[in-house]
Amino acid sequence: MNLPFSGFSKLSKEEKINWIASTYFSTPEEAVTLLKKYWNSDAKIQKLHDEFIENTITNFYIPLGVAPNFLINGQYSTIPMAIEESSVVAAASKAAKFWSTRGGFKTTVIGTEKIGQVHFLYQGDVSKLDLFFAQTKAKFYSETENLTANMRKRGGGILNIELRDMTNEMDNYFQLHATFDTKDSMGANFINSCLEQFATTLKNEAQLFDLFTETEKNIQVIMSILSNYVPNCIVRAEVSCPVEDLAEKHIPNPQEFAERFVQAVTIAAIEPYRAVTHNKGIMNGIDAVVIATGNDFRAVEAGIHAYAARKGQYSSLSHAKIENGIFSFWLEIPLALGTVGGLTSLHPLVKLSLEMLQNPSAEELMQYVAVAGLAQNFAALRSLTTSGIQEGHMKMHLNNILNQFEATEEERHEVRNHFKHHVVSHSGVVNFIESLRQ
Repeated sequence: MNLPFSGFSKLSKEEKINWIASTYFSTPEEAVTLLKKYWNSDAKIQKLHDEFIENTITNFYIPLGVAPNFLINGQYSTIPMAIEESSVVAAASKAAKFWSTRGGFKTTVIGTEKIGQVHFLYQGDVSKLDLFFAQTKAKFYSETENLTANMRKRGGGILNIELRDMTNEMDNYFQLHATFDTKDSMGANFINSCLEQFATTLKNEAQLFDLFTETEKNIQVIMSILSNYVPNCIVRAEVSCPVEDLAEKHIPNPQEFAERFVQAVTIAAIEPYRAVTHNKGIMNGIDAVVIATGNDFRAVEAGIHAYAARKGQYSSLSHAKIENGIFSFWLEIPLALGTVGGLTSLHPLVKLSLEMLQNPSAEELMQYVAVAGLAQNFAALRSLTTSGIQEGHMKMHLNNILNQFEATEEERHEVRNHFKHHVVSHSGVVNFIESLRQ
């Protein structure tokens, strides 16, 4: 059993690696060699990566790919995607090409409002708290003016502050519920700084409010923090075309395909077990672009899944219909993104990805991300309702299996030829490789 290590964070990078290698690995030299193999040869770039987080020992690479041929609001774009899952980029590209000849994707930003809250306890007369808030509200704005000055110059800032009575949910619990517009910044630091000043103002002004008793003056702030649930920071992405225009090689009967597609989306709307997997497919596209552009995919995931359950049951994020001979497919999702600050100005590949997207505003990036999610969902549902999901996925996964078994070029050629005419499965590929080697 290994004992706790005191002062690990104070070790140099080399010392951290040597301790980990000697403590946890039977062949420490191999572990050290592997970790150093993934260092960047450019010392400046490596130092930059080392300082993104704490206790860095190496870099953990995932592929950065691109999905071309996205026709969005009449303009063609190539979308960067950072993801390790086979077939995601191929599926997005295929969907992009499909819709590029059918009118392309249309997008609309419906709102950009973000939310933060000061959670506090107050024991006393609620009517007096209401009066106190009404008289103090202006001070919440004035005492954050130094924090909001630059954001206000860009057209953003604090939109509104409300007092919310939450005592039906928890004894003595109230909120300052604030809304913000952070323009091209994701805005987490900005929002949290404003909220912490709200909390300070709240406690200080309560001490000076004549109508409060000593108990009422003793407002207890529990925490001040932004919310990653942004139901009013919404983007819509959609595609539509006459049903007959859906026809292609794998869709010989477009009416039947459209009806089955709508049924598949309806099942995801009413069946949570299906909805989770349905939405995971959407997030394949969304997360890949969010990561490639240096945004927080954990925050995006949490907010989007909360939105999917906003009506009391987890449900599909996308929707489809056939009306007057027109097939329509769309989604509306909450996305709090930024194109300035954080990794967007530090990570070289993030800067490259944003430049590939023509240095978009936060609203424009919302649209790219939503389109990637819708394209991914369309590709998955097209496969599910026609040939099945595994045929294309396993062919893409074939490379991973070949790499796992360190197949030679000759073996790769034999395997690919064989599985042109056979169903790809992990066991099937392994058995075929073993038969070749015998």
